[in-house]
Amino acid sequence: MTASGGKKKGKGGKSESSSTTGRLLHTKVKTARGRKYSSKLWLERQLNDPYVAEARARGFRSRAAFKLLQLDDRYNLLKPGDSVVDLGAAPGGWTQIAVERVGAQKGKGKVLAVDILEMEPMPGAEVMQLDFTSEDADKRVKAALGGPVNAVISDMAAPTTGHRQTDHLRIVYMVELALAFAEDVLAPGGVFVAKVLKGGTENHLLDQLKRNFAVVRHAKPEASRPDSREAYVVATGFRG
Repeated sequence: MTASGGKKKGKGGKSESSSTTGRLLHTKVKTARGRKYSSKLWLERQLNDPYVAEARARGFRSRAAFKLLQLDDRYNLLKPGDSVVDLGAAPGGWTQIAVERVGAQKGKGKVLAVDILEMEPMPGAEVMQLDFTSEDADKRVKAALGGPVNAVISDMAAPTTGHRQTDHLRIVYMVELALAFAEDVLAPGGVFVAKVLKGGTENHLLDQLKRNFAVVRHAKPEASRPDSREAYVVATGFRG
């Protein structure tokens, strides 16, 4: 699978390309003693995923970087000078793209990366390790921001259980947390992006988004694996 779109030029000077550069020969993994069949399938998929290889070649921390690249190429979400909060940031693929596109390393914008997991420092980004579901997490993040932001992007997801309804409720909860936070910190005209499961957001969440944002879309970037149920809600034009 390869992505379309190519290198983004022009407005904002955005330079990273969202496409992969070539195809890989299919690699099969032998079933080793002690290796579960599910682990064999995962490893085989990783070895044959062009985005995994391309992320490694470009120095991206994860293949997920291409998802934000493709969403930004499509909807022009991040602009030079923007302030961005990246929720569920580790290992930092989305953060890398945000830093590049807002010009944070050049002092043109600000990126705050938040995750419960430890994340390696990144030039141009401030990293906070905390559980965003904890009671005072939003207050701590707001204190670190010191003012309104232009974008809240969230790739947060709770560990899956394999039970479809339970997993759906868990990710809806994550979206609700991220949205409540975004409504408190976004400047007028701001952007909200969050991971959801296939089928989109709950009706009450969708209604809330439509009340508070000028345009609400659901999107599945090409870097999102075809067999994955994940999609993203993209809301632009925060009404403030």
